[in-house]
Amino acid sequence: MSNRATPQVLEGREYIGLSEIVGPLIVLEGVRGAGYNEVVEIRQPDGGVRHGLILETSREATVVQVFEGTSGLSLPDTRVRFKGKPLEIALSRELLGRVFNGSGQPLDNLPYPVSDEWRDVNGLPINPTARDYPRKFIQTGLSAIDGMNTLIRGQKLPIFSGSGLPHNQIAAQIARQARIVGEDVPFAVVFAAMGIKYDTARFFIDSFEESGALENVVLFLNLADDPTIERLLTPRTALTVAEFLAFDQEMHVLVILTDMSNYCEALREVSTSRSEIPSRKGYPGYLYSDLASTYERAGMLLGFRGSITQMPILTMANDDITHPIPDLTGYITEGQIVLERELHQKGVYPPIAGLPSLSRLMKDGIGEGLTRQDHAHLASQLFAAYAHVKEVRALASVIGEEELTPLDHAYLEFGEGFEHRFLAQGDHEDRSLEQTLDLGWEVLSTLPEEELTRVTEEELEKHYKGK
Repeated sequence: MSNRATPQVLEGREYIGLSEIVGPLIVLEGVRGAGYNEVVEIRQPDGGVRHGLILETSREATVVQVFEGTSGLSLPDTRVRFKGKPLEIALSRELLGRVFNGSGQPLDNLPYPVSDEWRDVNGLPINPTARDYPRKFIQTGLSAIDGMNTLIRGQKLPIFSGSGLPHNQIAAQIARQARIVGEDVPFAVVFAAMGIKYDTARFFIDSFEESGALENVVLFLNLADDPTIERLLTPRTALTVAEFLAFDQEMHVLVILTDMSNYCEALREVSTSRSEIPSRKGYPGYLYSDLASTYERAGMLLGFRGSITQMPILTMANDDITHPIPDLTGYITEGQIVLERELHQKGVYPPIAGLPSLSRLMKDGIGEGLTRQDHAHLASQLFAAYAHVKEVRALASVIGEEELTPLDHAYLEFGEGFEHRFLAQGDHEDRSLEQTLDLGWEVLSTLPEEELTRVTEEELEKHYKGK
């Protein structure tokens, strides 16, 4: 629609009449004193009320994204009231055990928690000098993560997945099983799902309710047919709650965000509606800074007991790790957990790739006094041995297995044990770190002792079970 109406100011901050309606956006001219990310209330001619958020404002025009869509709005009769503040959410410990939509409205048929504490969902930037260095680990119960890509408290460790891979199942399992071991400290999970189907949302709710984990989880669900702008608000709303629990309530909080690819698609959709100049793959040029504003809200702060650990999950288009979303995410975060399609086709769950996966903070959060004295050397030896397995398999595909040496066959046996005993586990199997490390030694024991060059003699004597 392009017929223009000149807005009239009513009651100071209310305007009547729109200049344009473009898809989910409305445009007003002559607005004064409006601010970016300010909440607006849109009154339809029939008396209905919708809500929106200012995406852009200048002397010439103000652009508002309407949460509920623009269908049925008319240019001359629509009234827009500017609230003079950004979107805020009420904060309370009573949020734990509850289910909300992306903008923080209850979905569990219970009233909104009563609170005097309201905060801007966009958060505040963290001074880098106020950050404390992450050093203590969080146990997920998954051997592939705990043993080889350990999650450290305050870390940002994304999961790179692909279409058809079980990232939702893994996300739910981590949320159910994650805990801090050896310390009596309060722990919570903030789980935010964006652009998901209804059956996936039901899976998450049922999974947490049946396991009893929901009482320590705050669940935010943005469905695929929910407004695009709500998808952009979902991680911000979730992280605002996490900041309150961590730094006001002194809790250690794990934030799981899935699927960040849906978030980025929503960002591209809004950017296209605003006729912005596209960058790589059509995404806006500010994709990096936008993702950073989300990821950098994790961490530990000096003088605060609580922490925020973040595990964003994203699906890579065509399994392309160089796609802008995983590419930029890798620059901002401290490692990545990569799901491998080949392992998935072999029936290995979780199909966490042994070599591309990496936790950059792992070295500072494991070892004597933190996990176990042999942890670092064991993980290094598993990586090295599995890398050689890949070489042997490539050689076997050329010359045939019958031409391999006895040592090569030992590595093939190790590879099978590593994938089907160490990496693979049930979707409700919660392994302790001790079980994970002991299992790592069991699969290594299929190799000759002289091949284990990354562990010490004392560790071999204590843990090696080979002949």
